[in-house]
Amino acid sequence: MNGCALIETNLAPEALLRAMLAIEAQFGRQRRERWGPRHLDLDLLFFGERVMTTPTLQIPHPHLQERAFVLVPLAAIAPTWRDPISGLTVAALAQKVDATGVRWYAPFFGPEGSGQQSPV
Repeated sequence: MNGCALIETNLAPEALLRAMLAIEAQFGRQRRERWGPRHLDLDLLFFGERVMTTPTLQIPHPHLQERAFVLVPLAAIAPTWRDPISGLTVAALAQKVDATGVRWYAPFFGPEGSGQQSPV
C-alpha cells in the first residue's frame, strides 16, 4: 500500500531525511538490497520548490515522474503542486504515467467502484 502526506517542518531537507530514516529504523527497516522488499519506505518527494542534489539526497525525488504508485496518491492531495524542474503539475505528471495495476483506495473519496473517480 502506498500513500503520500503533506507535512510542515522547520527541519532542513537533510535533517528531515535523517528523521525519516530513523522512523523506518524504529519500525524495523533494514536496508539489505536496493529496491528490495520492505515493510516501510519513506521518501522525500518534494521540499517546497527546492531543487538540490547531494551525495545522500536528491530533490525532487529522482524517480517521481516514473512512479504511478506515488503520483496517484500524491495527485489526490496536491494536484496543483508543480514540479520545480518540469513545471508540470502533479496531476499532469500522474496522467503521463501508466497507472495499470494501481488500484485506487481512499475511503474519504468514496469506496472503490462507487462511481467516484480518483482526482487524477
